[in-house]
Amino acid sequence: MTVDLNADAGESYGVFSYGHDREIFPYVTSVNLACGFHGGSPTRIREAVALAKAHGVAVGAHPGFPDLVGFGRREMALSPEEVYADVLYQVGALYAFLRAEGLRLHHVKPHGALYLKACRDRETARAIAQAVKAFDPQVPLVVLPGTVYEEEARKAGLRVVLEAFPERAYLNNGQLAPRSLPGSWISDPEEAARRALRMVLEGRVEALDGGEVEVRAETLCIHGDNPNALQVVRAVRKALEEAGIEMRTF
Repeated sequence: MTVDLNADAGESYGVFSYGHDREIFPYVTSVNLACGFHGGSPTRIREAVALAKAHGVAVGAHPGFPDLVGFGRREMALSPEEVYADVLYQVGALYAFLRAEGLRLHHVKPHGALYLKACRDRETARAIAQAVKAFDPQVPLVVLPGTVYEEEARKAGLRVVLEAFPERAYLNNGQLAPRSLPGSWISDPEEAARRALRMVLEGRVEALDGGEVEVRAETLCIHGDNPNALQVVRAVRKALEEAGIEMRTF
């Protein structure tokens, strides 16, 4: 049994450092790098790409809403045409730095509020899928299973990679719990590791509002801005490896 372990990263901007990239890159198999809209200025994108290359980590684009002040975690009322153009623009920006380093774009995974909106808004999901397809129909799109986002990615003919979140709580409808809810964020490393094991081995996890949720996990996400990101990724990787699960890039 294998699983990919990804991290949302590259979110520092200008003189402002954010996240724990240097600490967590040795433990993950892929990273989703900010593309300048919610984080990641040009010099910081270049640094993150070089760091990923040094660790042999696969690099994906992490496009978000154009909201530096809100770190891309506030929903914006963009038209499908704007979402399409914004995603294509951001993927192209990261690709320039990847090409300069002799790397390929491994995947695309939207960030924050854009990701969550795509999970429930079909037009947003379709716009993201069409932008990725226009850039390169061979590039995989990382999705939350059981959502309209997954459906639209498959309709576009893209390779779909199913994602689960061991340090984010779920609601019993299968959606991620809003960050405004108490308990939506799991910072305890051992709890995150326990949840990761259940996700991979059993395909289930407890819901914040009661009951359990079915999950399908080809890749597990660790947020680089989690204050305990290093401890969490270490615990998750250790637990998976001790269970005989191999960490491998999808």
